[in-house]
Amino acid sequence: MTTNTSLYKMNHTMLRVKDPKRSVEYYQNNFGMKLIRKLDFEEVKFSLYFLAFDSPGAESAGRQWTDREGLLELTHNYGTEDDDNYKVNNGNVEPHKDMFGHICISVDHIEKACERLESNNIPFQKRLSDGGMKHIAFALDPDGYWVEIIGQKRSDPSSTFTKLDVYRFNHTMLRVKDVEKSMQFYRSVLGMCLLRTIEQPKAGFNLYFLGYRREGEEGGHTGEGNPLADREGLVELTWNYGTEKEEGFKYHNGNEEPQGFGHICISVDDLDAACSRFEDLRVNWKKRLTDGRMKNVAFILDPDDYWIDPQSHPKRRHQIQSVLLVDQLVDYGSEIDMP
Repeated sequence: MTTNTSLYKMNHTMLRVKDPKRSVEYYQNNFGMKLIRKLDFEEVKFSLYFLAFDSPGAESAGRQWTDREGLLELTHNYGTEDDDNYKVNNGNVEPHKDMFGHICISVDHIEKACERLESNNIPFQKRLSDGGMKHIAFALDPDGYWVEIIGQKRSDPSSTFTKLDVYRFNHTMLRVKDVEKSMQFYRSVLGMCLLRTIEQPKAGFNLYFLGYRREGEEGGHTGEGNPLADREGLVELTWNYGTEKEEGFKYHNGNEEPQGFGHICISVDDLDAACSRFEDLRVNWKKRLTDGRMKNVAFILDPDDYWIDPQSHPKRRHQIQSVLLVDQLVDYGSEIDMP
């Protein structure tokens, strides 16, 4: 029983939402994502919505949902849409401004993409014209989550429109306390590669972009430009200088109250073998495969206690039972206090 981390994929990012109708329509109408899978669990009163870019120009068009990178899972707990007091934690508002930061979508023509969002009356945290960084923008989704917008290499300055069918769910940003510990975990435990680094000493932070390297892709980029803008499946680790030295400093992982971000998911070639390897590496667990009644659901914890969900990719090892793991989540919520 073996596992090959070069076959792993950064499958999805989970966010809790107040009103799924508004949230699904937001990502469909403004960015061109499609709802490729919906799971309802009426007994435990929640639903899961999986969105992805699925047009002919998308990276993973038509693939089975675990055989992809760049999915967005929206989790809805029944009744929140009618609760005037319910509000998710977007990770960027005090007193919990220390956790998940944003998701990022790359577009073919950033100026036209932003103009289109403006015409749709989408609110912005930062417009292209704001501040000194004129090459990025941050839109806000219905729950106040930040959606970073960046331009792809394919951008045509002369274009008069933007094409949604080439958009990409580029990355998810997480703040980390001790970058050395986090880099060790994401590289040595999850098998990711460091593909790009941005150092901002004057501002007191660094950004590290990790993912599963594609054929012909070079790592360790530190120069101008963004060679990763056209792809999906990246994690951006943000390290603010000095946090590793602060005794008692801890980031909010999104699963403690107030909740918001839930987890990232890694698609693996063999779930049993992957978890056995994690055990050998002495990772911290939220739930082992052997815990509780759900024997094909596991969650490991990174150094900041962010949850990471490994899921089997049946196409590689024909483990069809693991494709059904989410379909069996009737017991899942009570076992690990989710969703």
